[in-house]
Amino acid sequence: MSTPRQRMVELGIAQEGDPVLDRPATPFALPGEADEAGRLVDRLRATMSRIATVHVFAKGMGLAAPQVGVSRSAALVRAPDGAELVLLNPRVLDESPETDEQYEGCLSFFDVRGLVRRPTRIEVAHQQADGRTVVTGFRDGLARLVAHEIDHLDGRLYRERMPPGVEVIPVARYRGTGARWSYRAGDGRDD
Repeated sequence: MSTPRQRMVELGIAQEGDPVLDRPATPFALPGEADEAGRLVDRLRATMSRIATVHVFAKGMGLAAPQVGVSRSAALVRAPDGAELVLLNPRVLDESPETDEQYEGCLSFFDVRGLVRRPTRIEVAHQQADGRTVVTGFRDGLARLVAHEIDHLDGRLYRERMPPGVEVIPVARYRGTGARWSYRAGDGRDD
């Protein structure tokens, strides 16, 4: 039986140690590169669909272009309710002083989970294919998912956000698989 990491490798996910994960992704010049961005988003969508056939993602899931070996600033986030968010050239504009710690997993080192402190609300500027910039607020679990993918686009892995002295735990010891993060009710978008 293959390990979770081996399954991700088989699905084409770049693994920790791959240089593409350690450098900031190159932004798209939109709308000029809209076709290229669209093809990459389609690739991310297809890869996420394949991944979802081998693992349940009750917390939602995300995939950044560097994780499929492409150092461009695009990510796709699928909320727990199935809603999809395309992030092109995203950047965090603001974050709440309130934070919480929850366990996160990452497709690029899927055999472990780590306790990560993140803000409970973030405001993100991202572009549409036509070059228009949109600012969207996210909270709770959706803020966590979006921030995790933006970290990938900045060349960071969640281990860098773990509290000092806290180690990752093997997925076999993690008890949150199949359960959502604990927050108040809501879809994670700020209105």
